[in-house]
Amino acid sequence: MWFFLILALVIVGLFIPLPYYIEMPGGAYDIRTVLQVEDQTDDAEGSYNFVAVTLSEANALQLIYAWLTPFTEISSKEDTTGGYSSEDYWRISQYYMETSQNGAIYQALSLAGKEVSMDFMGVYVLSVSDNSTFQGVLNIADTVTGVNGKTFKSSADLIEYVSGLTIGDAVTVQYTTSGVATEAEGKIIKLDNGKNGIGIGLTDHTEVKTDTEVTFSTEGVGGPSAGLMFTLDIYDQLVDEDLRKGRVIAGTGTIEQDGSVGDIGGTYLKVKAADDIGAEIFFVPNNPVDEAYLKENPDAKTNYQEALEAAKELGTDMKIVPVTTVQEAIDYLKDSQ
Repeated sequence: MWFFLILALVIVGLFIPLPYYIEMPGGAYDIRTVLQVEDQTDDAEGSYNFVAVTLSEANALQLIYAWLTPFTEISSKEDTTGGYSSEDYWRISQYYMETSQNGAIYQALSLAGKEVSMDFMGVYVLSVSDNSTFQGVLNIADTVTGVNGKTFKSSADLIEYVSGLTIGDAVTVQYTTSGVATEAEGKIIKLDNGKNGIGIGLTDHTEVKTDTEVTFSTEGVGGPSAGLMFTLDIYDQLVDEDLRKGRVIAGTGTIEQDGSVGDIGGTYLKVKAADDIGAEIFFVPNNPVDEAYLKENPDAKTNYQEALEAAKELGTDMKIVPVTTVQEAIDYLKDSQ
């Protein structure tokens, strides 16, 4: 009897996944392994590195391990995936990665004085909130191309427009689904962040046009947070000055159409991943926390504050460098030794 009970507990502990995920430092990777500019070999000393976290479903024994291990975070499946299946969650990560790569190419080539343009095709639908009147109408991978017949140059412009409408206002959304253009009617609602909107998670759907060849091979990697580091690596290969100067440089942050660096998740864990490879510099976003969010979450920290806490706990000599634009990162590399 006891044998079978113990056996059952072992099976549950080892093989039965629970509705929780474990997030851990996933490593820091030399960007030259996933990116190439103009088919050239970049053999200069030092490296630019993007950092990642690993995310895995947890069983009971893994949860116990996570509770006892520093630089390991536990979150519910609902909070992690937004209620989507693992397949849909991965698709969303890939859309973020696509947007990140296009933004990096556009910013790096623009700053290097190369011919480049980026067309805004609309916004990818990544999620639809439960209280959205477009629930069951818009789906993951649909592209919203306009609202009330208006078109936009970025997702930020779209968000600014709908947030200026009044709750309950009728709104018509133009979108494509499986390549077919259509539209649907709904209403403006109050979002969780306190603003008005239509209740969709989104990211830019863009296309970059340039004669400068930049190729990525990021199979198995998703998300938007490598945008800043992709930009720096591409830019450094296009200009005469060596910004790396033999240094191991890591960092995180999205890259936006205006060159600003956006916030990311997992900052605490990514500092550990960078320190593990002996990085000398770690770039991190330093944007203020939204006031409305801060009222609801008074302990909320900026990415920079999270990075400083991690560095202090690690006792690392790695320099934590706050940035709000890619130009600030470039200027730091030019001016520092």
